[in-house]
Amino acid sequence: MRNAALPRHRADAAGRYTCPVPDASSASAVVVNGVTYQWPARPVAVVCVDGGDPAYLDQGLEEGTLPTLRRFVTEGFSATAAGTVPSFTCPNNMSLVTGVPPAIHGISGNYYLDAATGEAVVMTGPELLRAETILAGFQRAGARVVSITAKDKLRRQLGKGLDPRRSVCFSAEAADRCTAEEHGISDVPALVGAPRPDVYSMELSLFVLDAGIALLERDRPKLLYLSLTDWVQHKYAPGTPEATRFYRLVDERLGRLAELGATVAVTADHGMSDMSRADGSPNVIFLQDRLDARFGPGSTRVICPITDAFVAHHGSLGGFVRVWCRDARAVPEEVRRFVAEIPGVEAALDRATACRVHELPPDREGDVAVLAARGVCIGAAQADHDLSALGGHRLRSHGSVSEARVPFVLSRPLRDDWRRRAAVVGLRSHQIFDYALNGTVA
Repeated sequence: MRNAALPRHRADAAGRYTCPVPDASSASAVVVNGVTYQWPARPVAVVCVDGGDPAYLDQGLEEGTLPTLRRFVTEGFSATAAGTVPSFTCPNNMSLVTGVPPAIHGISGNYYLDAATGEAVVMTGPELLRAETILAGFQRAGARVVSITAKDKLRRQLGKGLDPRRSVCFSAEAADRCTAEEHGISDVPALVGAPRPDVYSMELSLFVLDAGIALLERDRPKLLYLSLTDWVQHKYAPGTPEATRFYRLVDERLGRLAELGATVAVTADHGMSDMSRADGSPNVIFLQDRLDARFGPGSTRVICPITDAFVAHHGSLGGFVRVWCRDARAVPEEVRRFVAEIPGVEAALDRATACRVHELPPDREGDVAVLAARGVCIGAAQADHDLSALGGHRLRSHGSVSEARVPFVLSRPLRDDWRRRAAVVGLRSHQIFDYALNGTVA
């Protein structure tokens, strides 16, 4: 394992840090969370297409609008993998960058309830992440790494353990506020040649890719992690002109990463489902209202772990919620049985079962985990959800098992033993770095 000191970074006139690529000739492997990762002979770029349901890829391949991904599929490797449940952004991104499930890394949603205080806790703080990231592990071994996310809510966890004197970590959302001291880079819009995009736009994702391309050209980092936003997928179904245009533009940028010599790995944090009725209204179970009516107000607390600042995406409605029982009126097993009988609920699991089946951390799990059937979303109380920001679009969201199937595409072919492993054992999306670094043909 390589642990040699890196050359000192120097800032250029614009305040951007540059550094000679470290000599990795003596490096052989890096161990992170019990997995051994081989030192790459060429840069590896993992792209997480937020909300990248396999249906978008299938549609584009069928229509012939994705030539780069078509080449990856035919010349490299392509399959569908199982993602992390709940199928939300934070737990899946943390699974991808740590290579392990939430039971180990600890991030199981955007929110959880602190049982001791009764307060909902935002789960985006780096102190809540319990595992080292693969990026930090490679930096520790002497590699220069890059982490770029669309939304700033992910940036601090993705950057845990990264030294801004050695690596780059920033969000497109805050690209115009980056500093060399905190992010390892400044004046990102100048680097990309474009202003910081609006957070509710497809351009935010394209900015992430363009910044990654610029840094790959300039600095030749060993690892890049590029995480997009699902603004398009929340609004536009596969085959719509907007979705087709977005994926075509993403495809062009994936091609550029490959042209620059990177092994490109493409996956998603979750899929996306239409959760509206035929008339266009959201198909919602307001679970808190039902529990209050059955067990009494205040006896339970429903937490929607999809909740974040981007309410225009989903109105805090998704396919997975957690129920905490607050007093003796609500016995967890009675609550579980009651919820399981509600039409549109696919499963209601007690804490132990939810943690065992979906590999979740018990101390951050509710008394009952509730998963929606396909096409159904679950909320807390109706008064808690403002859907006006949907702007007339059908509600498209995620969170349940229905949205936990994601693409798993590599630009380079797998070795025969790894291809057999994928066919026999199956694929988990959190293995994307493992397969890209260890399984591809040199």
